[in-house]
Amino acid sequence: MADIRMITDIRDPALDVYSRTPEVQLLRLFEPNPGIFIAESPKVVQRALDGGYEPISILAEKGKMEGEADEVIKRCGDIPVYMAEPDVLTGLTGFKLTRGLLCAMKRKSLPSVREICAGARRIAVLENVVNPTNVGAVFRSAAALNMDVVLLTPGCSDPLYRRAARVSMGTVFQVPWTKFDEKKEPWPEGGMELLKELGFKTAAMALKQDSIFLDDPSLRAEEKLAVILGTEGDGLASDTIADCDYTVMIPMSHGVDSLNISCASAVAFWELGKRDADRGSRKNRKTI
Repeated sequence: MADIRMITDIRDPALDVYSRTPEVQLLRLFEPNPGIFIAESPKVVQRALDGGYEPISILAEKGKMEGEADEVIKRCGDIPVYMAEPDVLTGLTGFKLTRGLLCAMKRKSLPSVREICAGARRIAVLENVVNPTNVGAVFRSAAALNMDVVLLTPGCSDPLYRRAARVSMGTVFQVPWTKFDEKKEPWPEGGMELLKELGFKTAAMALKQDSIFLDDPSLRAEEKLAVILGTEGDGLASDTIADCDYTVMIPMSHGVDSLNISCASAVAFWELGKRDADRGSRKNRKTI
């Protein structure tokens, strides 16, 4: 049964993780062991729980304890549930809780690239994507459009940051992901070498004159393909593009030079994931 605790003083140290501790500090809280993260909204917390993440405490708005929020609290057992009126929570967090619930959860150790790619056929690689909103959007597209794995370079924003997880609708807990190890497989040289060792052909998404179009039959025919997308603004590094087997572009019209990475990833995943999509039955697919 949940341990309900009404908040009367927003200076309570138990609440530091929800407002006064930066996310990067939460990430490194127990180094060298994994830290913690904050999941926002009942749906995101439910998917985190389904993914095996352990809850530590909950911060909830009084009056929104029915429906999905109540289900989350029941699933979390006897952990502390800090509850307060909406104006108190706004004073604590600095914003209105859109879904009335936050949950502090323990991180899990990340698997290696080699472990997570075993059996995968279509993977996405994000190079130095620093905007959490874009990271979350890419994960949602990856989950919906047949990507088996998402890999991130060390310069990427963390997928478990609150905003990234919320924008992803919790799919960061459904799609397997990990980061390249800076020491063992530095990007791009070491990471690209490992991908090729694992049998993946690599496709750089870039607007280059010698690029092939996204619907080129040779791409869809590849048994194992890694789709590589670059940072906002500058795109992929020239060294990364040079190391890839293919350079791929989405044809543009009306003078538009490019798409935001969240849009480009959805288009690319839809087209390049068709090989595996065609193997499954449409009636068994679910909307995310």
